[in-house]
Amino acid sequence: MSGVAAVADRQDFSAETDRARLSGVALKAYRRLIEQWQLSGQQAAALLDVSTSTWERLKASEKTKPLSQDQMTRISALVGIYKGLHLLFADGMADDWVRLANSGPLFGRLSPIESMLKGGIPQMLEVRRYVDAVRGGL
Repeated sequence: MSGVAAVADRQDFSAETDRARLSGVALKAYRRLIEQWQLSGQQAAALLDVSTSTWERLKASEKTKPLSQDQMTRISALVGIYKGLHLLFADGMADDWVRLANSGPLFGRLSPIESMLKGGIPQMLEVRRYVDAVRGGL
């Protein structure tokens, strides 16, 4: 496969039809991730870049309007981190890791969650790459 074809096949969430089709599943996965990581509603909202009241509506709703490209990217990165951690560690440690202070240069003594709350999508993608690299995926 050529490099151009590989880029063209990559999911980018730009099409609203794709986002409409995937938003429900993405939110379901995100709800479970938030529960497993024991994050507060405020943290869940901030990671998704919505207000706490909007997060509470999204959390309670079975149907939702399509998430934005930005929100889908955030959820995708976080689910990738979750999956990678569960390949690396036993379930308890995999779910605790995101809340533990980390002295690695990427985290600056913050927990991965704190670093992602501070750094937004770029940091989420960096943490995803870090987890993938640690598990040998890169």
